[in-house]
Amino acid sequence: MAQIKPVKAAVIGCGTISHIYMSNFKKFAVIDLVGCSDIIPERAQKRAEEFGVSAMTNQEILSNPEIEMVMNLTFPEAHYEVSRRILEAGKHCCVEKMMTVNFGEALELTELAKKKNLLYCAAPDTFLGGGWQSARKYIDDGFIGKPIGVAAVISCSYQPDTDTFDLDPDHFFFPLHPGGGLPFDLGGYYLHNMINLFGPVNRVSGFGGNIDPDRMYRNPSHPRYKEPFQVDTPTTLSGTLEFKSGVYGVILITSDASVYDSFSVHGSEASLHLFHPNWFSGPLILHRSGAVVDEERDTGKNTAEGYRPIPDQVRLPILHGYGENSRGLAMADMAYALRNNRRPRAHFDLGLHAMEIIHGMLESGRTGKVYRMATGCERPKPLRAGVKTGNAQEAALDD
Repeated sequence: MAQIKPVKAAVIGCGTISHIYMSNFKKFAVIDLVGCSDIIPERAQKRAEEFGVSAMTNQEILSNPEIEMVMNLTFPEAHYEVSRRILEAGKHCCVEKMMTVNFGEALELTELAKKKNLLYCAAPDTFLGGGWQSARKYIDDGFIGKPIGVAAVISCSYQPDTDTFDLDPDHFFFPLHPGGGLPFDLGGYYLHNMINLFGPVNRVSGFGGNIDPDRMYRNPSHPRYKEPFQVDTPTTLSGTLEFKSGVYGVILITSDASVYDSFSVHGSEASLHLFHPNWFSGPLILHRSGAVVDEERDTGKNTAEGYRPIPDQVRLPILHGYGENSRGLAMADMAYALRNNRRPRAHFDLGLHAMEIIHGMLESGRTGKVYRMATGCERPKPLRAGVKTGNAQEAALDD
């Protein structure tokens, strides 16, 4: 069988996150990375020299007939305009999370992609990683019994604390700007993985928004120390989810607290404690009576309370590849989808559905009513099991 023809691709946006994306793109046999651009030409030139590609302007990328796919790595407030131009140029588009800064813009872009019959995918793509694909297989294979619920908490502290905060493009702290608040910045990781595990959501309710919009520059070394600063994006959001599969979910997302995270799924027979969905893999801890024998605990003797403890915890093996930082995996999967004429796993309906979940929680809090989802999505097709290393992992995408 002949080798698959690589898809020529380019990157728009050469900020910090572009390094890992471009590093990974150069490893994929299905992607031929040929160019990059940035609003600051020097940044594009630096990345071009690092990765042996051409430094280009946006227009040069969009008008090049050989370039089929473009990765949009601009900051959130630019996602809509840049993605729209990519699609209007007739090129397939993949965008960093989230798709846009609001649900309405995301809906408009998906309609444009459908009209022009183009592939349009969105990060985060960690749900394609080895840990998450393994968790899905264990759940699908009945390790926790009938799935009942999923629970997630992510908290951190986003404040204008550094002495370089927002002074220039290289120090633009997008998490405190529209589209970058924690519900968008990290909420998508949890939601994409929840949908990967349990499918689309039927209804949502929620509370939250921005509990502290009026802030100030807090670092004495900052030239604007003690000046007021307005945060115009949701920073705290709590919600409940009703999945069409019958699973119920709860989620708390806040950048107004200290650092903490948890992610767990619960079934009729067991619970599975997961890891931070910003990562592609991590520990999968099954809590189930009789899961493992712990010789230090299981002495064969009754305890003073008159019973013998039943060990109930085991770390499950990872069954899939891509456990390392594989940002850009959705772009590679999209390239195989293009060549094999199939649906990409990070299809725009997944990103759009996640955007509407956040929108629905905010609307529920505003109106005091349960929000019924208008969009749906297909549960992404799982990757084949089989742990491979290096570029051999890529074969799992070629289906």
